[in-house]
Amino acid sequence: MSTSTGDTDPEDTSPDDTTTGTTTGTTGETTDPGASEPTTTDSTTGDTTSGEDVQPEPEVWDGEKLPWDDYGRWNWIPFPDSQCRDGSRAGIWLRYGKGPGLVIFFEGGGACFNALTCANNAANYEDTWWFNWDGDGIFDDTWTDNPVHDWNFVHVPYCTGDVHAGSRTDVEIPGVDGLQQFVGYRNMTAFLDRIVPTFKAAPNVLVTGASAGGFGAGIHYDRIARAFPDARVTLLDDSGPPLPNNVLASCLQQQWSDLWGLEDALPEGCDDCFPSAGGGLANLARYLGEKHPKQHLGLVSSTQDLTIRFFFGYGEDECMPKTINVPAGDFEAGLVDLRDNYVNKPAGVWSTYFVGDSGDHVWTTDTRFSSTWVHGVRFVDWFSDLLVGKAGHVGP
Repeated sequence: MSTSTGDTDPEDTSPDDTTTGTTTGTTGETTDPGASEPTTTDSTTGDTTSGEDVQPEPEVWDGEKLPWDDYGRWNWIPFPDSQCRDGSRAGIWLRYGKGPGLVIFFEGGGACFNALTCANNAANYEDTWWFNWDGDGIFDDTWTDNPVHDWNFVHVPYCTGDVHAGSRTDVEIPGVDGLQQFVGYRNMTAFLDRIVPTFKAAPNVLVTGASAGGFGAGIHYDRIARAFPDARVTLLDDSGPPLPNNVLASCLQQQWSDLWGLEDALPEGCDDCFPSAGGGLANLARYLGEKHPKQHLGLVSSTQDLTIRFFFGYGEDECMPKTINVPAGDFEAGLVDLRDNYVNKPAGVWSTYFVGDSGDHVWTTDTRFSSTWVHGVRFVDWFSDLLVGKAGHVGP
């Protein structure tokens, strides 16, 4: 496995040069090199659009392109302007592919908001010389049933403890040594400043992540969709369900916001999303569907996810300082409520895949990606359908 210093060779062919030709991929979308704007074709209606025109892009993504390397090889790209929770340097993993799209994957790994949770959450990212997810689940670049096996991949490691959404520095937490740098959102700003120019011509972008990374994918989706206005930008939230306040307690959301600066990462237009205003993250799911009605958004979860029930349990009894899982029945009811009342409109934007009678956690990064069936639908096939807007709701 090779590493990169982040320098770009001007003689190399950059990825946006490789994607500007006429290409038809797994999603059935086509880019026309003679068109003034890349176009996307809806596989279900045949309609052609030029992406979304919801609002002008507020940021200018004009950083240096990421360094070019051979197809299929993972490379570590350090970012001097990024930090992990302990102040050490962060970065991204990058793998170029020949397929018609870009995957931005947010890694999971718990969260840091008290002594126990912080003790089980990585505060730095030390393994910058090898990549240990290659060949697993969504990262499998040889299994052609994986619809993104040949796409470009950006893997965002998780070392900030803030579901990739923090913007606060030098935070003190009782029982945790040192000052904590909750800067996941700031880091992603630095990463996007180079990712967007590198892959600006990609006709398909998948924003995804697992567990804490699933929350991160949902929180960053709006800004990424706006950064790629001419692309089909799909969201797949793996096991990071933004459940209503009666399951993901508002006091816990407020605690996260106070520690991490979570509200700085939420879209300004989502008035009901902010914990300080009594809103909730479930309203973010509704907001994304309403703001991006031409895109396709998905959530996969088990109905009794033990990991998420543990973390949400810190909100039980008005955030009393004890560890108790959210009851399984309450968690499942929250998923159903989210599906039926928060992401039901506009129809056809959101899709869900709920694995019943299971406490398992995370479906995209291991054998569950290919081996899970619900009501006769294999998860990887549902995922393939999500990429072309045909997935629908599967599960209890």
